[in-house]
Amino acid sequence: MENSKPKKTVAPRVDMPCQPAKVRRANFEEVALGYTREMAQAEASRCLQCKKPLCVSGCPVEVPIRDFIHQVAEGNMDAAYRIIKTTNSLPAVCGRVCPQEHQCEGKCVLKAKGQPVAIGRLERFVADTYIATTACEQVTGTNACALPLGAKKVACIGSGPSSLTCAGVCATAGIKVDVFEALHEPGGVLIYGIPAFRLPKTVVATEINGLRQAGVDFHLNSVGGRTIDIDDLRKEYDAIFIGVGAGLPVFLGVPGENLVGVFSANEYLTRVNLGRAYNFPSQDTPAYPGKHVTVFGAGNVAMDAARTALRMGAESVHVVYRRTRAEMPARLEELEHAEEEGVQFAMLSAPLRFNGDAEMRLQSVTLQRMELGEPDASGRRRPVPVEGSEYDLPTDLAIVALGTRSNPILLEATPELKLNKWGYIEADEATGETSIPNVFAGGDIVTGAATVILAMGAGRKAGQEIVKRIAG
Repeated sequence: MENSKPKKTVAPRVDMPCQPAKVRRANFEEVALGYTREMAQAEASRCLQCKKPLCVSGCPVEVPIRDFIHQVAEGNMDAAYRIIKTTNSLPAVCGRVCPQEHQCEGKCVLKAKGQPVAIGRLERFVADTYIATTACEQVTGTNACALPLGAKKVACIGSGPSSLTCAGVCATAGIKVDVFEALHEPGGVLIYGIPAFRLPKTVVATEINGLRQAGVDFHLNSVGGRTIDIDDLRKEYDAIFIGVGAGLPVFLGVPGENLVGVFSANEYLTRVNLGRAYNFPSQDTPAYPGKHVTVFGAGNVAMDAARTALRMGAESVHVVYRRTRAEMPARLEELEHAEEEGVQFAMLSAPLRFNGDAEMRLQSVTLQRMELGEPDASGRRRPVPVEGSEYDLPTDLAIVALGTRSNPILLEATPELKLNKWGYIEADEATGETSIPNVFAGGDIVTGAATVILAMGAGRKAGQEIVKRIAG
């Protein structure tokens, strides 16, 4: 019998400490508390240090995962941070909100045993731990605060993850970058969409302040297609990146959707997050109150809305979904956290109409039970109505979280931009360039609603192409 090399015994995955469910449902503090140094090193030591790390192929920004985890295991957090920053401009953000289970961790060879290395948690730990010696080093991992490359300038429209990433890549190369944001605070969906209990606003502010220190200027209350125009920007800038997202909500299209108390998830979350309604009365921006809240949808945004409503004082929160839990697209962690906090799920149900009182205020929603039939174009079994199964669910606040589509303001003001059949900007897959020379685009305005890390990947790709053209 041939001698076989003994296999390495891998320890169990290190759990993430969290606030207790009964405590956290009453506050907007971060749910996941983060690893200690000992926990991080123990988790990093589980990495097999594969010769061909498949995890990197699952990362849209191609973080050198094996290398940074090795440094964590050795206790070299500064080195780990610098490795991450070679490709990722926003590690503290990505470590919190990226769907690692479907990306880097989904490719980890240990997933076969059900316990991949907790790459996202380690990335968050490194980002949170690292104390930069200069703001420039915090952004780029190198001293990139040199004078701008001649008079070369880049404009980024929007300040969400794709634009911030593009800005970081260009600033690293010494190019002057101006970011134009329509709202009064930079960060895009990171600020107005994702609740503080998942992504603290101080984390976003720290990343943005690092970009400022690297020479990126932010111009707020600047609406693309209104207060700023692409044709005018082209006269002043060598390249333009469009990262305005896709923030126009999709509604149900059922009777009663215009009743007082029916909101899109975009509006509701923006009121709470950007308006800081969660801090009322310290911030004088109250949100619409709801005792019995119903959320329609099954993605991460729906979970964010449901969990936010609980924290805003709702007595009951239901998530209505026309399929089963197995088909829900939300991250498993978000589903589990929602259930632990008391969110209830009305599966195999679909809304027929909203019902209001004499003053047009929402009182209930009429639902119909569904059953799963044959698969549809998405490959999932199609929901089929069950005859005679209607029932009413008391509701005074309804939140529709069915996705988003492109906002037409910038697009209508720039007819030269070629759009696809869904109304999103067509961009070269390899470079991000649009139908207008040296005008690039990335993120949700190109792909439709997707993840933060995919938007960052598009911003990085476009930024690299811009640097190649401008800097050589």
